[in-house]
Amino acid sequence: MKQFRAFVRKEFYHVFRDQKTLLLLFGLPIVQIILFGFALTNEIKDSKIVICDYAKDDASQQIIRKIEASNNFTIKKALMSHQQIEQAFKAGDVKLAIIFPNDFYDDLTHQNEAQIQIIADASDPNTATTLTNYATNIIKDYQASLINSQPTLQIRTETRMLYNPELKGTTNYVPGVMALVLLLVCVLMTSVSIVKEKEKGTMEVLLVSPFNPLLVIISKALPYLLLSLINLGIILLLSVYLLDLPVKGSLLLLVATSTLFIITALALGLLISNATATQQEAMIFSLMGMLLPTMMFTGFMFPLENMPIALQTVANIVPSKWYYIIVKSVMIKGLGFSAVWKEVLILLGMTVVLLGISIKKFNIRLA
Repeated sequence: MKQFRAFVRKEFYHVFRDQKTLLLLFGLPIVQIILFGFALTNEIKDSKIVICDYAKDDASQQIIRKIEASNNFTIKKALMSHQQIEQAFKAGDVKLAIIFPNDFYDDLTHQNEAQIQIIADASDPNTATTLTNYATNIIKDYQASLINSQPTLQIRTETRMLYNPELKGTTNYVPGVMALVLLLVCVLMTSVSIVKEKEKGTMEVLLVSPFNPLLVIISKALPYLLLSLINLGIILLLSVYLLDLPVKGSLLLLVATSTLFIITALALGLLISNATATQQEAMIFSLMGMLLPTMMFTGFMFPLENMPIALQTVANIVPSKWYYIIVKSVMIKGLGFSAVWKEVLILLGMTVVLLGISIKKFNIRLA
């Protein structure tokens, strides 16, 4: 019995001395509970919308006040032309537009029937459907308040879904899967391959050889860059010919930005390889460190606007978030470089920083 207690005590010592094991045991569950508690919700709050009120009458103003009182919407702009609305959707500034026609009040009072147009960005079909339902319910609530005085009154809503009129789920998930697959494959394969060299002891031989450390890094990452480009080609072929999701924008721009994202992921894999000593550690860091942030903070599974400001800020350091925006803009909306240059610049900055840190750490090991 004493031997049994000694073995148990020894095992506890091993656990408490290993900070990485403690992090997995206690840190990971806490982080998951907090993240999923904030992100796993079907409700959408504070979604940015625009209202185009051509009528400017009492009826339209009452509906607008009801919309303002709802915590589901934040009215960003009051635009007065359909062209401005289209530009707002292309820029990704808004998710929904509500348009009141000139004769809204006259139709309501004299014909007992009026129409309101609702335009939604259906590149994310789930969010578009939810927001459209929110707006429609608010309008129906206003209509119900007038039924006592005008029992035959009816307000019809004309709904238009931009970029995805059929509300296909693939429109949202293909860009998200592209970001997830490319990031995981590149980070995991690169980090594990370099750690394998460290475990065998051959990495030290490479680092003390006459070769420049930068060339060593490039030689390790280049095969995975080429293989990831093949992966990208397969994904695009499947999306076009199997899922009926064509590339509406420039294919060259999509491939170029995807290549940049792959290089960013490879740089991240190199950084993880510097922080780990075994293949098992590298796999855990790569899978858990990349899988959850990509699923939680990219926006293709859970709307980022649902999350607290602190988590939305954290999402900005996740490379897949910016790549997801690029793919949706180019592939789904058919936009050009002028619409995604900010996201491209952010990915480029991340790549430079990650590569710089990785090279510096290799030089330290060499010294």
